[in-house]
Amino acid sequence: MEDYRKRYLEWLQSDKVDEETKAELRAIENNDEEIEFRFGSYMEFGTGGLRSKMGAGCGMMNIYTVAQSTEGVARAIEAIGDEAKQKGVMIGYDSRNNSALFARRSAEVLSAHGIKVYMFDELRPTPMLSAGVRHFGCIAGINITASHNPAVYNGYKLYWDDGAQPTKQMADHVSSFIYSTDIFEGVPSKDKADESLITMVGKEFDEIFMAKVIAEQVYPDVISKAADDLEIVYTPLCGAGYRIVPEVLRRIGVKHLSTVDSQMTPNGDFPGLAKPNPEYPAAFAEGIKVAAEVKSDLIIATDPDCDRVGVMARDKSGEFQCITGNQMGSLLLDYIFCALEEQGKLPEDAYAIKTIVTSEMATKICEVHGVDLHNVLTGFKFIAEVIGEHEDRGQGTFMLGYEESYGYMKGAHSRDKDGVVASMLICEMAAYYSLKGMTLIDAIDSLYEKYGYYMENSAEIYMEGLDGKEQINALMEKLRAAQPKEIAGSRVVNIRDYQAETSKNMITGEISGTGLPKSNVIYYKAENGCVVVARPSGTEPKIKFYILANGKDEPEAKANVLACTNALEDMLGIPHGSLKK
Repeated sequence: MEDYRKRYLEWLQSDKVDEETKAELRAIENNDEEIEFRFGSYMEFGTGGLRSKMGAGCGMMNIYTVAQSTEGVARAIEAIGDEAKQKGVMIGYDSRNNSALFARRSAEVLSAHGIKVYMFDELRPTPMLSAGVRHFGCIAGINITASHNPAVYNGYKLYWDDGAQPTKQMADHVSSFIYSTDIFEGVPSKDKADESLITMVGKEFDEIFMAKVIAEQVYPDVISKAADDLEIVYTPLCGAGYRIVPEVLRRIGVKHLSTVDSQMTPNGDFPGLAKPNPEYPAAFAEGIKVAAEVKSDLIIATDPDCDRVGVMARDKSGEFQCITGNQMGSLLLDYIFCALEEQGKLPEDAYAIKTIVTSEMATKICEVHGVDLHNVLTGFKFIAEVIGEHEDRGQGTFMLGYEESYGYMKGAHSRDKDGVVASMLICEMAAYYSLKGMTLIDAIDSLYEKYGYYMENSAEIYMEGLDGKEQINALMEKLRAAQPKEIAGSRVVNIRDYQAETSKNMITGEISGTGLPKSNVIYYKAENGCVVVARPSGTEPKIKFYILANGKDEPEAKANVLACTNALEDMLGIPHGSLKK
């Protein structure tokens, strides 16, 4: 009998599995492909934790796989000692279906091991979970969320004592405990929970968190100066930002804040949102209607766990235009530096951090302002590592960390991307530019004039199904074998294979290390400064592609984006025009 069939029958026959789950399993008894999909493999517990569709099976997010994962976390903490157990674990969750249930089950498992638990009394933004780990001095944190994925997904994010997601070494360590645990017999039942060890965290921590966020204002009085003319629309996309974000904006002086009422109530079905992701213009459809009614030029959207932020602003024609993650990161970086310089407050030891797939405009901005810039792999845990290293040395003043996928972080209160602090800074920046008679779209144009024309394209190819992982690996190997001599008419000068940890100078043939951790990423750099990058997503069955281009003017930059995209499609062996977001 195939292993997946054996596991299927074990679930169906176990007295530990509830009847509702068994009914779901019986409904697929004649669907071998579905059984293999659910039981053919286990979810991989990586540095980002777990993420999968919800449903019955060892490869799905459900009460049993969540409990098994938490049992692994509990055993890893026990192995450290009693002091770690006393430090405890912070637990949070978002608006997704079953998130509160999964969070509660995690608390039961941990407390059954004598581990103290701090658990939010209702859903909270992801950065509050990270901030809570740091504030309460916890050994770890667990957040139940699938971020911006469609409604059928849920996930399990692990954080460690610095408030950041764990290193690969720590994730592998925890993973070894998880997969050595029998999913039914090795996990304590809910009646073994020690309720005396579970402390509910409520609005008193909200006040602490909001105070830390507000302390990150760059130009504290700029909102009040522009408040009468500043009209802002906000939507949490039925997620965890629904209460905290509007409250912070009101506290900093935003007078005219309109919300998208149809999306203000947390709802795991995300009605009307095929993808509750502020990277996509479709997520702003309801917000645009509200903006038209109140005559607003700015719409802010946070994703369901409120760690990402997307923005639409009016252009000169009066139409709403998406501001990309790369553009917003550059805007915030330049604004922070300029605003602090105007006040004589830009620290001499200032530094910023971006990922290798994020616009090279940041390099130019930091160069002009005399600020150190660090490049890291994708993921805020790598940004957090750089901050931690600076803190350990007692050197450097952290200005901003960000990545192109709409994540931004400022301040020491959290070690993850923060949709709350980013929303506040975006409103402050909009006020700053409005006093100059400029919209955020005008501000983007001014950046191009000041620093040069940097433009980007990102795309993805989904590969779902049983052989999805094999297809992804095969396509990555195809790119590794390509070794192009030129991209879009410009000589390739550097190829970095972060999985092999090699950086090859294509002119001299010299091979060196990448200087960054091992990761399944391919990076090509052309002589004209254009960059093409490919990497599999860590949370979804897809490969993500990034084009980072530049030019002497806007037409040349756009032409280089297209030419680089075409070159990538040639390497993949797919028709031109295939790589669209």
